[in-house]
Amino acid sequence: MFILASGSPRRKELLQQIGARFEVLVSEAEEITGDEIAPEELVARNAAAKAQAVAQEHPEMAVLGADTVVSFKGHTYGKPDSEAGAAAMLRELSGNCHKVSTGIAWVKDGQTLTATVTTQVVFDELTETEIQAYIATGEPLDKAGAYAIQGRAAAFIKEIKGSFSNVVGLPLNATIRLAEKAGVDLYGNHGERFTDN
Repeated sequence: MFILASGSPRRKELLQQIGARFEVLVSEAEEITGDEIAPEELVARNAAAKAQAVAQEHPEMAVLGADTVVSFKGHTYGKPDSEAGAAAMLRELSGNCHKVSTGIAWVKDGQTLTATVTTQVVFDELTETEIQAYIATGEPLDKAGAYAIQGRAAAFIKEIKGSFSNVVGLPLNATIRLAEKAGVDLYGNHGERFTDN
């Protein structure tokens, strides 16, 4: 049993998908933003800050923090602040290859372990009509880079190179491997992830 220090429904769904046992407690840590910090470092620092803030309140529990950003041509994109902001992001990404980076952090017994996973995503050329229709669904407004690969924006994706779950918001394989290093049991006492027989 552990705490997920994130209110993201996508992260919750991914962890439920693999049978992890956890509770959600949204971190109040303030995220750092800006293009002056490399995306991989930015997300690792934010993930650690989120996990550490919750761990201070619950030192007896292992805590998982995560942070995801989209980056393209030296600019980092978090969640859009408006429909106009979402449209601007989608126009930038249209017809181009961008990167999605997620930082993960486990805090257990006062120790913090972090890792970062980056996936390359290639968008098709989007028409203004497609962009406006997508924004009208409301889906882009709470997503880094203004799109959800597991949602309607799946139609825009020509290719990805790397972890799919990373683009959704939590690289599952890296999360599991880092949990093993941190000594965190993701599954509690209700059975092992894999069996030998």
